[in-house]
Amino acid sequence: MKYFLDSAKIDEIKYAREMWAIDGITSNPRHIRTSGKPFMTAVRDLAQEVEGSLLPVSVEVNPHHETADAMVEEGLRLFDICPTNFVIKLPATEAGFRALQLLSAKDIPVNLTLVFSAAQALQAGRLGARFVSPFIGWKESNGEEVEHLIEDIVEIFDNYDFETEVLVSAVRNARQIVEAAATGADIVTAGFDVFKESFDHPYTHVGLKRFSDAWDATPYQ
Repeated sequence: MKYFLDSAKIDEIKYAREMWAIDGITSNPRHIRTSGKPFMTAVRDLAQEVEGSLLPVSVEVNPHHETADAMVEEGLRLFDICPTNFVIKLPATEAGFRALQLLSAKDIPVNLTLVFSAAQALQAGRLGARFVSPFIGWKESNGEEVEHLIEDIVEIFDNYDFETEVLVSAVRNARQIVEAAATGADIVTAGFDVFKESFDHPYTHVGLKRFSDAWDATPYQ
């Protein structure tokens, strides 16, 4: 199980790389906005942060694009900024699938995002996406069951030996991280606070307090 940080804030990324050994980064227009920077400035800062590493960084094309040609044109421009690391995020729409096919033919890695069904994931795998991003938090918030979605996608990809990795997205808590791992997903991406909380547990602090009290009450020599 690989951990990707869902963020465009450089301070969060630096912390997560040093303290948590994250394996990659995902971003989207909302994360770019919360970084407080213009889009291209934020993108170039992401490229600079991962320079010299092999960490994949998913960068999303303009969500207003309605044609595959527009998505491909922008995807190529973004990829050229950081060919070693950048993965182009495309939406799971008909135009997005066509753009995926065109970019894959040029050996441009793609993260097919906003996936809400196994059928969408199957098409992404068929067309050679590097990552497919099923959004579980959104589905669960809408009252939908999500565990079988990830199980189905993992099973489909195993059945056909797709190289596409299952990148579970829109993760909201530690339980969802664990469920993604238990169902065999390759990657989970979550926000900074979600990861930080997942590594903590109140009983750990209770235990440390008890052990510290015992330590303090015991002669060392």
